[in-house]
Amino acid sequence: MLRHLLLSILLLAPLATLHAQSVEDIQRDPSYLWGTGNGATLKQADDNALAALVSQISTTVSSRFEQLIDEKKENDQIATQEQVSSIIRTYSSATLNNTRRIVIQNEPDAVVMRYIKADEVAHIFEGRKTKLLDFVDEAVKLEKKAQVADALRYYYWAYILLQSYPDGSLLTRLDDKGEEQLLTTWIPQQMNRIFEGISLQVESVKLADNLQTIALSVTYQGKPARNYDYSYFDGRDWSNLYSAKDGRGIIELPAAARLDKLSVKTEYMFEGQANIDNELAEVMRNVTPIAMRASYQTLNLKDVTPKAETLADSLSAAAQALQTNSGMHFLTQDETAPYQALMQRVESAIEQKDYESLRPYCTEQGYEMFRQLVAYGNARLLRRPAYRFLEYGGEVTCRSLPLSFHFKTNRRVFVEDVVIRLNREGKINELAFGLNKPAVDDIIHQTAWGDTARMVLVNFLESYKTAYALKRLDYIRSIFSDDALIITGSVLKASGLGERAPRDKNLVKFTRHSKEEYMKKLEYIFAQNEFVNLRFADNQIRKSGIGGEVYGIQIRQDYFSSNYGDTGYLFLMVDLNEPKKPVIHVRTWQPEKDPNFGLIDLSFF
Repeated sequence: MLRHLLLSILLLAPLATLHAQSVEDIQRDPSYLWGTGNGATLKQADDNALAALVSQISTTVSSRFEQLIDEKKENDQIATQEQVSSIIRTYSSATLNNTRRIVIQNEPDAVVMRYIKADEVAHIFEGRKTKLLDFVDEAVKLEKKAQVADALRYYYWAYILLQSYPDGSLLTRLDDKGEEQLLTTWIPQQMNRIFEGISLQVESVKLADNLQTIALSVTYQGKPARNYDYSYFDGRDWSNLYSAKDGRGIIELPAAARLDKLSVKTEYMFEGQANIDNELAEVMRNVTPIAMRASYQTLNLKDVTPKAETLADSLSAAAQALQTNSGMHFLTQDETAPYQALMQRVESAIEQKDYESLRPYCTEQGYEMFRQLVAYGNARLLRRPAYRFLEYGGEVTCRSLPLSFHFKTNRRVFVEDVVIRLNREGKINELAFGLNKPAVDDIIHQTAWGDTARMVLVNFLESYKTAYALKRLDYIRSIFSDDALIITGSVLKASGLGERAPRDKNLVKFTRHSKEEYMKKLEYIFAQNEFVNLRFADNQIRKSGIGGEVYGIQIRQDYFSSNYGDTGYLFLMVDLNEPKKPVIHVRTWQPEKDPNFGLIDLSFF
């Protein structure tokens, strides 16, 4: 320590000279871009130096932002330069702070220089390119699953990020036919094709509590849209944002409203959700929004008459596959009579808000979950459901009860399919927000896993997302092992290799949290928020080769709460060796795919 102190003192005198010389060398060298800043403090001077450097970077790349230059500004160099500078500032402060710094003069009259090699500027933009291409890939995959809201969201976000990427007008990708497509034209074409494939039809109209509830059928390319977000113009203003699920949506109007036509807008910008990604939110604030005319359509309400709903809902391919399996099966219509009667009691309790009347038909746990669920977001029944009853091991699962949820502190209206599970005595023992049909099908089709594993996996994922909504901290605590590995992951760059660093998982740095730390964090979150809602955009499940019934679950998760939201990739390693007591040994979360190692999965453990 003493030796280091003496060395610092000896070097202090010539330091200013070395820096002065270094500054002069850099300023004379055309291979560098640099900026200097003054300020009362080092931070203020540094911020000003970064702003000056941004201006230099903007000048060098402005010609590469052709798609950003408005026709009215083509001859306005100052306006163009300001526009490019504002976009350059959207790149993460961490990225720009990786530029080198020299303190020319210390406080109180600080002077700082920031500089970067001109040929290193391209590296600043690589992260954005990776993110926007990842968004495109997600959109393509989700569109094929009829997840309309998710596909449009990622297409639009990719399109916005494209406006902030140098040479974005030249960026391409291969389409399904192997043909190269310019993203600047291909992305809006894909979005317009989705808009054209969406069909809205009125199914029924219900009058209650001075409210006219119109039940919608939402299809995409002739099939139920797995999710779809929209708003509508009621003659005075645009509504809150509504979320349809599995082809079911609603429109709510005053009972006295008499409209022949209704303008409906398909949501595609998702500006509120963009705030969960600071980089994306910054870009959306600095890039002119892109209006998509095809997002509007007119819903004809003239001569609409209510029609009765029936139990004609056909079994999905997954259901048909289950019927051939001796272990679990959907009940025939003749077998469902007592369960249909029970579900009618549930519907009546919700509509009449007479929750106590359902208590004799529930276990203690079931009634408490029912009470919490209907209180969550002022639940309302969407329509007369078409139930399916799945029996396995003497227990019956009812799929599903469509409910909408409204919150005082949020303009979003959620639609969820509620799954009700009955014990061997036929009493309601548990309720959960159901997975969408593709997610269930993905699991059910894995016949090699066995009936118990598949059933437990579906129940586990549904119970997991519901536990966060209903703030069931005790349940969440019970499914995590005491020594659970709760981590976030980041990659360590190999020294000297730069972009050529190998994708070695040994270079991944993990930040670990204990179970108790995580539970305390959740307890605080639950106390501070009116609601918490998890939405799974996709899930992939793999069975481990060791440990018996151990599974790795990767999920694209959107997290919403009253005052916060984020999106990213959730990974769970779950032990199902005791089916009644699933245990999470590993939980990881990444905001995005790492460019070096992708997503954390079973191979890391």
